[in-house]
Formats: sequence, structure tokens, C-alpha cells
Amino acid sequence: MQTQTATHSVSFKQPASRNLPLPGSHALGTIELMGTSMSFPRNSEIYGENEPADYLYKVISGTVRTYKILADGRRQIGAFHLPGDIFGLETGDNHTFSAEAIADSKVLVIKRSTLVALAARDNDVARQLWTLTGRELHRVQDHMMLLIKTAQERVASFLLEMADRVSAGPALDLPMSRQDIADYLGLTIETVSRTLTQLESDAAIALPTSRRIVLRNRSALNRLNA
Repeated sequence: MQTQTATHSVSFKQPASRNLPLPGSHALGTIELMGTSMSFPRNSEIYGENEPADYLYKVISGTVRTYKILADGRRQIGAFHLPGDIFGLETGDNHTFSAEAIADSKVLVIKRSTLVALAARDNDVARQLWTLTGRELHRVQDHMMLLIKTAQERVASFLLEMADRVSAGPALDLPMSRQDIADYLGLTIETVSRTLTQLESDAAIALPTSRRIVLRNRSALNRLNA
């Protein structure tokens, strides 16, 4: 697999960028100082399913989706990763999902073996790594619970989740397409569109554009999310 920088391709085994700390970083401290900043254009692959999990990643800008292609050809999106999110953390030696940039993205790449070696001798780094593992487990559990809800409950839960992550007000500009949302929620794109239209008819949301959503009645959405 080849990754793309802003100006040229580089082998992922030997990142060309020099090591840089993430500006404004605070959550990962020492771990982030070990990272290399790399750029990925829209829809480009960051890593593939079953490839060696040699690196850990943090989104600096843009949005990343992780996904798996099922036996029948359907795509199941496991997560959307926004600026500040960590992804690529695996319990085994290989990636269980593929990762792609949804939009032009900048990602901090951290070599896994170096991080594990540092954690073995630095208790603070070990605690940070344990915290990251716990957060990932919690996210997976939340997604599993989401997939047993009704279509309307899934869409409402998704809108509230994204509002908490990307918006300080009622207006929400989604970085992902409705097909992405459908593949994340385990629904068809027709069901997602129909459910959004129903929520608009119920005055729970407004739809100025296909990707801009205004949450008009969070209480109604919260009742569906309960």
C-alpha cells in the first residue's frame, strides 16, 4: 500500500515527513511527540483490512472512516474518526477494518512497536495507552447497541452523537454522505433518507441541504435515543 503526501507518494514503511508534535495537543502528551504528520486525499486508503497493524493514527484534520466489506459485498462502516480521534488500535497483529479518508485529511502516524516499547518502561505512557484501549472498547460497545435499535432510533442517535462531536450549536454540517451514514447504521440509503424526511416532518430537525442538518427539537431526538 502507498500513502499520499500533499505533493508526492511515499512508502508507508518509511514516512518521509519529519517527526512533529501535533499543535495544541494535550490528551496524549508523550505519545504524540513520537508521531509523523502525513496527508491523505479524499477517498484514499490509509490502511487495508488484514494489513499489518504497524502504526497507530490520530486525525489532525479531515474525517476518516473505518470499514469492512462483508461476504455479500455490502460495506459496514465501523466508525467515523474526526479531528482529535485515535484509530488503528488493534489487539492483534493485523487490522480488522480498512481505513479511508472521507475528505482531504491530515493524520498523525505513530509507530506501534516504538509506542509499545516506551509503554513498557514508562508508566504514564502505559496508562495513556490503556485509556485509549478502553475508549475504543466503549465505542465498539456503543455501536453494537446502536445496531439493535429501530431505524428512527438509529438515525436520531447518530444525529445526537455527531452534534456532540462536531457542533457547538443546533446546525450540523456532516462530513460524510448519506450512503456512509447508511453503512454505519446498518440501513439502506433509502431508509436513512426516508427517516430524515420523517424527522423533518415531525419538526425534530430541518434539512437545509443534504449534509446540513439543524436540530430543532433535541428533546424529541433524545426520547428516541433513550
